[in-house]
Amino acid sequence: MFDQRLVILLSFLTAFFIVLTSIPTIVKVAHAKRLTDEPGKRKSHSTSVPTLGGIAIFTGILIPFTLYTYFFRHFEFQYIIAASLILFFVGVKDDILVTAPLKKLMGQVIASLIIIVMGDFRFTSLHGFYGIYHIPYWASIGLTLFVFLAIINGFNLIDGIDGLASGVGIVATLFFGTWFFLAGSIAYAILAAAVMGSLLTFFGFNVFGRKNKIFMGDTGSLIIGLFMAVFAVKFNEMNTNPDIPYFIHAAPAVSFGILIVPLFDTLRVMIIRLVKGRSLFKPDKNHVHHKLLSMGFSHFQSTLLIITANVIIGLTVVYLNHWGIIDLGMLIFIMAIIFSVLPEIVFFVKSNRFFW
Repeated sequence: MFDQRLVILLSFLTAFFIVLTSIPTIVKVAHAKRLTDEPGKRKSHSTSVPTLGGIAIFTGILIPFTLYTYFFRHFEFQYIIAASLILFFVGVKDDILVTAPLKKLMGQVIASLIIIVMGDFRFTSLHGFYGIYHIPYWASIGLTLFVFLAIINGFNLIDGIDGLASGVGIVATLFFGTWFFLAGSIAYAILAAAVMGSLLTFFGFNVFGRKNKIFMGDTGSLIIGLFMAVFAVKFNEMNTNPDIPYFIHAAPAVSFGILIVPLFDTLRVMIIRLVKGRSLFKPDKNHVHHKLLSMGFSHFQSTLLIITANVIIGLTVVYLNHWGIIDLGMLIFIMAIIFSVLPEIVFFVKSNRFFW
């Protein structure tokens, strides 16, 4: 047990050190080559900020992941790395030259299918949802692909203010990583530690950085989304066996609750765009974090409020995991709706001077 904990700690520290030492260099090069995000109408920042933080995040994850895990014991790991490399280059191209949304989506599909089909890494059970347990092969591929794309794009879309995508990623990784360790899946705990080390360090530069402030860009958000999708699928598949340590009932609902911010906010925004007849790919300011900013909250305050809501929902679903999937799913939706609508209600009341 001590050796396992030591390796997990080494994974975290290696990732932390790599991101800590690489970001200042990336910032310097980005400014020199003008690879920065300039202020604009839809932008929440007022100065030029480098957008290549995803390079540091990806490197911080990849190196300890390959150093400290035994690939021959985990058939899917080589395909996870191959897929992450594809999304890395898709993200870098988009951060530097801008990639058409359809091309970016195709890159996500290809990367996801590499893991799902070649790595045979997919959902195989619905955990008794509506009495369904086993999922036919092709249906499982379709379902897993949908979940991968939803989570990847969810993180891509919430990356609109300082610390939000990385903060939500930290919360989700802390849960999944802790559970993997307790359940005996040490390799995934090592991977989670690498993700945690990278995101924590990046969060510091992104939120509190002055001279070395940096954004993760599409490179970072796509990579985070990919690994969160991997964690979610692995978590659900391990919990098809009720004999494992720390078995989680209603695993699909629990994983949805842990990733509620990117999933629900994306669903909410997409519904608004459809109702208003707008393109699903055209950016707007309907995300919850935009509403909080319009109310006068700072980036850091908005991020803290959203992450707090994420933690509350996450702890609730873990504590109530013995509920059925449908009941727990309904509770999650109700809580998510309350948290997402509350800022708009408060803003409406304030703007109409209903306070004494």
